[in-house]
Amino acid sequence: MSQGAYVANTGFAYSPTNAITGDLTGGQMMAVSGLISSYGAAQAQQAAAIQQQTGFLLQARDNLAVAEVRAEFAEMYSYIQAGRMLKKAEAESRNYQIAGNTLLRNMRSTNAAIRARAAASGVVLGEGSVQAVQTENVRNTMFDVGITDLNALTARIMGYEDAVAMVQSTEYQNMLNLFTAERQGAQYQQAGTAARQQGGLLATATLTKGAVEFGQTAYRK
Repeated sequence: MSQGAYVANTGFAYSPTNAITGDLTGGQMMAVSGLISSYGAAQAQQAAAIQQQTGFLLQARDNLAVAEVRAEFAEMYSYIQAGRMLKKAEAESRNYQIAGNTLLRNMRSTNAAIRARAAASGVVLGEGSVQAVQTENVRNTMFDVGITDLNALTARIMGYEDAVAMVQSTEYQNMLNLFTAERQGAQYQQAGTAARQQGGLLATATLTKGAVEFGQTAYRK
């Protein structure tokens, strides 16, 4: 092949210097430089897209991890608070029971004092005003004791219901928070996928544009 011959289907002049040293014309050098620049820009766009996708994926993972940690601590806190509520309700119920027992002791003490005074005065204990006073004292005391017993039972039931309601409310809130975090994670993943695809399209467009410009410059007469 002669020194001035063209390589088939390229339009490039072949010469020993060209083959060994890669000596190019000014236009060809500009074309190659532009193609390399386009390739570098395309690679940078793809790298940026991968980095953006990675950022979205990390954000999705972190959000879900934070939601899980918060749910765990919220559950622990709810059980602690529920235990405190039960203890408080039990103490309140016990105080009502103590109050009822105190009423019974006072009733027995009062009736014993009435009987003692009646016996000292020679009054018949099971008849008349002495018996009426004792009966009224018992009736009033038992009514008050019934109220204290009811209050004790109410305190215990209300404390249990409040504790259960707190635990259930926390569980429902944790479910909602985790579901929200999962939805946000899915959105971040979709955003990352879209960013990666967009970066690929931009890189392809940049590389295509560079190839077209390379062809136009390299083969320009």
